[in-house]
Formats: sequence, structure tokens, C-alpha cells
Amino acid sequence: MSAPRISYGKLSVPVQRVGVAPLRGLPEIPESPLRALDTGLLACEVSMEVLGRGFLAAYTEGDNRRVVATDTMKNVILRRSLEYDGATLEGLLDALGRTFLTTYEEMEGLRLSAHETPFAPVSVGAGGERSDRLFRLADGDHAVAHLELGRAGGEVTLVEQRSEQVGLRLLKTTGSAFTSFARDDDTTLPERRDRPLFIHLDVGWRYADPADALAGDPARYVAPGQVRDVVQTVFHEFVSESIQHLVHEIGGRLLERFPVLAEVEFRAENHTFDPVPGSAQDGDGPRAYTAPFHAWGLITLTLRR
Repeated sequence: MSAPRISYGKLSVPVQRVGVAPLRGLPEIPESPLRALDTGLLACEVSMEVLGRGFLAAYTEGDNRRVVATDTMKNVILRRSLEYDGATLEGLLDALGRTFLTTYEEMEGLRLSAHETPFAPVSVGAGGERSDRLFRLADGDHAVAHLELGRAGGEVTLVEQRSEQVGLRLLKTTGSAFTSFARDDDTTLPERRDRPLFIHLDVGWRYADPADALAGDPARYVAPGQVRDVVQTVFHEFVSESIQHLVHEIGGRLLERFPVLAEVEFRAENHTFDPVPGSAQDGDGPRAYTAPFHAWGLITLTLRR
């Protein structure tokens, strides 16, 4: 029998940190008005996975003497979250990971993730001023952060980083085509020169220097809200020949706007509705659409600098 690969951890520990200090000085890009993370709220669910062979005896012999209980992990996450005063998911994960690795020698490495709970500030009153204490839970896209930490030369090191904005649902009623694709006897899809396009989209990015994800220099931090704004702007402006064409254009714009990034990636599903029989085509006359057959086209893309 070969040596087993093991890990264990704790999933989905809910955290709401209020009174968070703002992060100002984000990069200025034309597609987004966002210049600071200043809601005072950091809400997420934290998961962690412990790496290393120090816990192997628990599997092979039932010996739990070196096992850090996952309930203890939960308690550490909650208590150390109280001490963290930053505004980013990545910074929170880094602080938690360093706490675990400096406290528990048995842990050789950690994989951590945080899924944002997307509370959005609410504007109140006739003037539409943003409240600093009223939020609504937005049922939609949200940020996700992933970090891996390990040990090198007795020091805790940031091994890998990945950030995401997931769950985007974007619809535009014109400005998208799909024509001149391969056809054979099994092809029934008609060409559509101007269609409403409805996609589900997840966007991920990695920094050339993973430490930039920790926002030590806010001008080098890529805020998920800014990524969303770039995606929405290109989706609106660009007349695409396919979803593949569209995500490539978005990826190029993101790499242009954020020089600190080394890689962007996309996972898109085509949920475009089908024309109702009798509906006009290509914008000539009234058009109506209905939900398509329940099977979605999948498009992925990774662009590296």
C-alpha cells in the first residue's frame, strides 16, 4: 500500500466583523467608482484544511494525541477574527493561518478559504444617503478568497493565492451574436446575429506576487467590486461573436487595468433563452423568449500575462 494522502479541517465557520477600519487608496480605473472598502463590515464563512503527516496516527492507529479538534479550529477562527481589523478576506485568512501555524507545530500547512456573505449598505431617506449601520443581504454574486500557507526555514510563508468574484448573472438584450459555427446533420441551432445573451459567470485572478493580495499597499490590491465593474462594463460595451469572444475581451481588459495580476480565469455558462415561435429575429419587430432546454453550454478561459 502506498503512503496515504491525508487532510482534515473545518468548513463554513460564519464570521461577521463590524467596526472594520476602511481600506482607502484602491487603484483608480475608469470602469469603477470604487476607491475604498469602507462599509465597516466584513462578513464571510471561513473554511480551513490542515495539511501534513503529523496526524497520520489518528487514521492508522486511532491515536488522537496530536489531533487538533475541528471544534478548536472553529473557536480559534472566531476569536482571532475579533482581533483582525482589516477590510479584506485575504488579509483575514492570512492572519488566521499564521495564528494556526505558529500555535500548532503539528500543522505543516493550511489551505483556507473565505466566502463573502454579501451584505450591501442601504441608502435611506429622501437624499439617498448611505447608512453606516443598515445593510441588506444581496442574493447574488460574492467574493471568495483562497490562500495556502506553509513553512520554510522556520518561517510561515504564503504559498499560493487565488481570489474570485462568483455567481455573476448578466443579461443584455442586444449586442451578442453566434454565427458561422460548424454545422453537420446533427446541428439544429439557427444562427443568431443579434440575440439577448444571459450568462452565469465566475471570475478568478492571481497576483504575480501573492503578497499583494494582503493589501499592504492598497494601490496594488484588486478589489472584487472593481473586477465586477470591469466585467459589467465590457459585457455592456463589447459586441461579441460568441461567449468565448466575450470572456477573452474581459480578460484582456482586466490584465490591462490591473498590472499586478499574473492570471485571470473564467467559467461561464450559457443560459440564453430561446425565441418564442413566431418571434421576430435580429431586432426586427416584437421579440419574446422563454427558458431553454435544461442543459447549459460551458465556456472556460485562463489568460496569463
